[in-house]
Amino acid sequence: MPWKTLDDIELGGKTVLVRVDINVPMEAGRVTDMTRIDKIKPTVDDIIEKGGKVVLLAHFDRPKGKVVPEM
Repeated sequence: MPWKTLDDIELGGKTVLVRVDINVPMEAGRVTDMTRIDKIKPTVDDIIEKGGKVVLLAHFDRPKGKVVPEM
């Protein structure tokens, strides 16, 4: 069975969960490279244009087994 794309689905009035990888590099609390964020924008825009609501699901960084309060 072939994968469905956004063009195959009626999105009007639906909420779409989109899993994204936005583990971006940061310095002093600021994003230093927007590439990954910029790459998801066309998909988000397409869902919105077709009448859908977008929920982005992501994680940020890997604390390497340590408790990191700011995460």
